[in-house]
Amino acid sequence: MATKIRNFSIIAHIDHGKTTLTDALLRLTNTVTARDLTERMLDSNPIEQERGITIKLAPVRMNYHGYTLNLIDTPGHVDFGYEVSRSLAAGEGAVLLIDVSQGVQAQTLSNFQKAQRLGLTIIPVLNKIDLPTIDLDLIKLEVMESLGFAEEEILAVSAKTGQNVDKLLEAIIKRIPAPIGKSSDPLRALVITSQYDYHKGVVAYIRVVDGVLKKQKLQLLFTQSSFTPIEIGIFSPEMRPRQQLTAGEVGYLATGLKDIKKVKIGDTVAETDLKKNIKPLPGYQEPTPMVYMELYPIDAAHFSALKDSMDKLALHDSSLQYQSTHSQALGNGLRVGFLGILHAEIIRERLEREFDLELIATAPSVIYQISKTNGQVVQIHSPSEMPDPSLINKVAEPITTATIYSPDKYLSSIIQFINDKRGELINSQPMGVRTKLEFEIPLSEVIIDLHDKLKSLTSGYASLEYEVTSYKTVDAVKVNIVINREVVEALSFMTMRNQAEQRGRKLTAKLKKVIPRQLFEVPIQAAIGGKIVARETIKAYRKDVTAKLYGGDRTRRMKLLKKQAKGKKRLKQVGSIELSQEAFLAVLEQD
Repeated sequence: MATKIRNFSIIAHIDHGKTTLTDALLRLTNTVTARDLTERMLDSNPIEQERGITIKLAPVRMNYHGYTLNLIDTPGHVDFGYEVSRSLAAGEGAVLLIDVSQGVQAQTLSNFQKAQRLGLTIIPVLNKIDLPTIDLDLIKLEVMESLGFAEEEILAVSAKTGQNVDKLLEAIIKRIPAPIGKSSDPLRALVITSQYDYHKGVVAYIRVVDGVLKKQKLQLLFTQSSFTPIEIGIFSPEMRPRQQLTAGEVGYLATGLKDIKKVKIGDTVAETDLKKNIKPLPGYQEPTPMVYMELYPIDAAHFSALKDSMDKLALHDSSLQYQSTHSQALGNGLRVGFLGILHAEIIRERLEREFDLELIATAPSVIYQISKTNGQVVQIHSPSEMPDPSLINKVAEPITTATIYSPDKYLSSIIQFINDKRGELINSQPMGVRTKLEFEIPLSEVIIDLHDKLKSLTSGYASLEYEVTSYKTVDAVKVNIVINREVVEALSFMTMRNQAEQRGRKLTAKLKKVIPRQLFEVPIQAAIGGKIVARETIKAYRKDVTAKLYGGDRTRRMKLLKKQAKGKKRLKQVGSIELSQEAFLAVLEQD
C-alpha cells in the first residue's frame, strides 16, 4: 500500500554526518544486523570509503513500525550537486542535516533551495549534539533566521550515539507525505541511476510512480528500447529479488540490455503497448560540464581500453561527456567534461584503479566563448581549439556567483584572497558569529585550487558553494609553449594578457628542469601568436673530444673542437625533442 510508503533523501553539507546518520537508521530499523554492519555501509566504492565522501546516490529500503521507508543516499560535495537533484526528485521529502558545531554552511543553503524548488517536505535536523561545548540554542536561532523554520520543527540528534534517531524516524512517518501514484494506473517508472552488470546487463535503479512493475515486456520511452526484465528487486541494502514493485516503491530492474547507451537516466519505463498514450515523466535537466581535461594513455596501445572504460563509467555517471582527440606529442586520447575538479580527480582515480590504466591528464580548462571578426561565435573547450589571434574580436569567460560562509575573524583575508583571484564582492550578510559573503569570480580561478586555499586560509572553517551564472568579456590570450621551435599543444594554456609573461616564465623554468639535456642546445619558449614572452635554454652536453690528447700542439685540440661543433650544428637542424611522459606529468601536476 502506497499510504504506508515514505520516500526521502538526507541532504547536508560535506562532513555534517550524513553517512553516519544513514548507518544509525539501518541499525535502528534492523535492516542490517549488528554483525553485518560496517562503517559507511552505503559507500561501496573504495574511493568513497577512503576519502570519507559519498559520490554516487545509493537507495536502501527500511521497515519501521509497519511502514516502508525508502532512503536515497546523496553526495555532499559541491561537484556532485547533480546527483543530489536526482535523489530529491525521486522522493516526497528530505531530511536537512546540520552539524551543530558548524551551523548552516554554503551547501546546506544550496541543498535546501533545491529541495524547496521541488516542493518537498523538509525536516531540519541538528546533528552531533553529543559534542561538548556546543551552543544548541544559537544554532537553532540561526536555522530559524536563515532557513525560516519554526522552533518546534527542528529536531536535535546524535547519529554517532543514536540519541533521538527514533524521534527522527517518527517525524519522517508523520511529516513526509505518502506517494500519490496509483497501482491501478498504467505503469510509469523513473530511472534514477544505473550500473552495468556482466550477467544482468544494464541494471536500472527505479522509482515506480504509477502502476505495477512485473516481469513483462517493457520499453524505455526516450530511447525506444524494448526488453523483458531478467530480475526485479529492492535494496536492503544489498539487492534482493522480488516478484513485483508497486506505485511508490523504489528498487531495481535488471534489463538484460548489453548496450549501455540504451538506458538513459531520467527516462520513463512503461509497458510495451503503444496504444496507451503514456506521458513521459519529467526526468532531469541534463548536467552541464564545467571543466575540461584531456586524458591520454601512457601506452598508445591502451587507447581502446580507455574508451571502453569511460563507456562503463558513463553508464553510472550521466554527467560525463567525452570525445576522441589527438595530440602530436601524446597520441590518441579523450577530451572529457567534468562537473568540477573533484569529479575529475575521482574519475581519473577510478580509471587507474578499477581498469588498471596509466594516464596523463592535461591541465584543466573551462569553456570560453570566442567572437570572431566575421561575426561568428564559437565555444572552445581547450586551448588547442583557439583560433588565430588575428581572427578574434573578443573573448568571454564563464563567471560564477560564489557563496562563502566564514567566521568573522577571517573576512579581511578572504576578501583580499578573492580580489587576487579576480573576484568581486557583491554582498555580505552577518549571521551570528559568521558572515555570508557573495562574490562574482571567474570559473577558471575557482577550478584550480580556490577551495583548498580557502580551507587553509581559514583553518578549515569556511565553506564554499558556486554556480556559473554568466559570461564576461576579458582580455584572455592563448600562450603557446614552443620546444625546439615546435609548438606543443598539450602544454599550451589560456590566461589573462597581464599574467601571460609571468606564467610563461614559470612554465618554461619548470620545463627546463624536467626535459633531459641533449647533444644540442634546446630553446624552450612561451609565445602569444608570434610574440615570444619568455625563454629558457637547455645547454647542450659537451663531450670531451680532447680527452685523449696529452700535451702537444694546441692546433690539434682546436681542430677536434671545431669538428664537434659542426656535428652539433647538424644535430640542431634535424634533431626533434621527444618529451618523456615524466616531463608532462611533472609540469601538469605542478601547474
